[in-house]
Amino acid sequence: MISIIVAIAENYAIGKNNDLLWHIPEDLKRFKKITTGHKIIMGKKTYLSLPVRPLRNRENIVITDNPEDVFEGCTVVYSLAEAIEKCSAGEENFIIGGASIYQQFLPCTDRLYLTWVHKNFEGDVFFPVIDFKEWEIISHEDFPADDQLGFAYSYVVYDHRKI
Repeated sequence: MISIIVAIAENYAIGKNNDLLWHIPEDLKRFKKITTGHKIIMGKKTYLSLPVRPLRNRENIVITDNPEDVFEGCTVVYSLAEAIEKCSAGEENFIIGGASIYQQFLPCTDRLYLTWVHKNFEGDVFFPVIDFKEWEIISHEDFPADDQLGFAYSYVVYDHRKI
């Protein structure tokens, strides 16, 4: 099972200058809780943007096109197909970024864990547009704006409709 986990602004922005656009402590805790104990797949830029590398208690799989790249404590692969081969059959495997990796994996993704940030942000990296006719909401939880964040957000989990 392949799942994508991502936080997205209303305008689909997900990052700028290889960094996050916001800091939602509860969302970071949720990300850790959901992905711990699983394989996580990411591109090289996402890996290099992590404040702690590799992410602990997860098998970090990094996709790169440079055969010289070595990321200690990670499995390095050179294609989407090779990353899929490293996935655990019968278990949930998570795609954690960036934009190009999300774009490539979206057609073969079974589940989306989206944190919808209810505000537009200026970004230079965007999540691919989702055709919601292909997805079914399986859970939805809203969080109102507060003084600290200044915006509302929602956790929405979608399953890919089987055709």
